[in-house]
Amino acid sequence: MSGLELNQVAKIYEDGYKAVKNISLKSEQKEFIVLVGPSGCGKSTTLRMIAGLEDISEGELLIDGEVVNNVPPKDRDIAMVFQSYALYPHMTVCDNIAFSMKMRKVPKEERYDKVEAVAKILQLDQILDKKPGALSGGQRQRVALGRAMVRDPKVFLLDEPLSNLDAKLRVATRAQIVQLYEQLDSTFVYVTHDQTEAMTMGTRVAVLNDGNIEQFDTPGNLYYNPANRFVAEFIGSPQMNMLDGKLIMTDQGPTIKSANENLPLSDNLRERLLVEPKGQDIKIGIRPESISYAQSRVNQSTIKVDVKNVEQLGSETFIYFDFHAAENECCAKLTPAKYIPNKSEIYLTIDMSKAYLFDGQTGEALLAARDFSGEGID
Repeated sequence: MSGLELNQVAKIYEDGYKAVKNISLKSEQKEFIVLVGPSGCGKSTTLRMIAGLEDISEGELLIDGEVVNNVPPKDRDIAMVFQSYALYPHMTVCDNIAFSMKMRKVPKEERYDKVEAVAKILQLDQILDKKPGALSGGQRQRVALGRAMVRDPKVFLLDEPLSNLDAKLRVATRAQIVQLYEQLDSTFVYVTHDQTEAMTMGTRVAVLNDGNIEQFDTPGNLYYNPANRFVAEFIGSPQMNMLDGKLIMTDQGPTIKSANENLPLSDNLRERLLVEPKGQDIKIGIRPESISYAQSRVNQSTIKVDVKNVEQLGSETFIYFDFHAAENECCAKLTPAKYIPNKSEIYLTIDMSKAYLFDGQTGEALLAARDFSGEGID
C-alpha cells in the first residue's frame, strides 16, 4: 500500500505566475483523494506535478516516504488516466491494455494473463478483440483504466476521467471506479470540478481555490463544517444562501442583526461561537434545505418573500426568491415537494440552528465544528 505526501509544493512559471501556492497534503495508506475546485484553481497542475509531467518549482513530493521530485515519470510507479482516454485506434482493446507491458518486455503469456484478469474486473472480457472506434464512451474509459491497472502502480492519477460521458454513464462509471479502488492496494488521486463526484468518491477531499488548498477533509466535514465561506458556497447544491448581518449582544444573549431584525442564536450556535459579539460584520450561511414552507409567520426566523421562480423536480421543489439581506437571489429546497405558484407571496422559516457564520472580511468560520452523523446533524 502506498502513501503520498506533498510538502509545501509550488508551481511557478517563467513569467512569475504562481499556479500552485505551497500546498501541503498527506495521504493515509490506500486512500481515495479528490482534488476539486473551479477552473484555474491549480488542481490539474498539482496532478501533473505528481505525475512528473510538470516540474516542481518549490517543495517536496514524496511517494512511500521517498522524495521523487527529480525521478522521471516512468520510474515513479504511478499510472495516469486522462480525460481523453488516449487509446490507440488501430489496436484492439487487448493490445491497448497490454501496451505498457509490451514496452517493458513482459513475457507474452504473462501479459495476456494479466489482461484477462483486469478485463474481468472491468467487465471488458467480452470485447477484447474490438477496437476503440466500436466502443461506447464508458467502455473506452474502462479500457483506459485497465491499461493503468496492469501496471499495478503505487498511485493512480485520474484527471477528470468522466467529463466526456453523459450523465447516466457518469454515475455508472463513478461506481465502477470506487469498486476498483476497493479491490486494489493503491492510493488514488482524482481531479474533478464536479462536487458530486468529489463528495461521493473521495475518502478525503481537497478543495482548491486560486492555487491554495482551502480545506482538506472528509466529505461530511466539508459539508457540515466548512472552514470558510469559499468551501461553504462551493460544496452543496443548490449553493448556500449568504446573508449580510452583524453579530451583536442583547439581553437575549449573542444575536444576529440582519435586515433590521434580531435573530437570537440557538443554544448550539452560542456554545460553538468562537468570537465575542461586538457588532462586527458577518455573513450568515443558510443551506436551501434548512428553509421550510410556513402557513404564516410562526417565529422570528420566518420571512415573507415574493417567489420569482419555481422548479418542480418531482420529489422536491426549489423556490427562488429575493431577500433584502442577501447578496444574491436565494433558494429554498422543499422536501417533500410542494406546489407553489410562480410570482406568489409565501412565508418561509429559516432553521437558524443550522446556520453558518463567517467573518465578513476574511470569510473564516466563526463557529466551532459541529457533530454530525450520516443522518444529519445530531
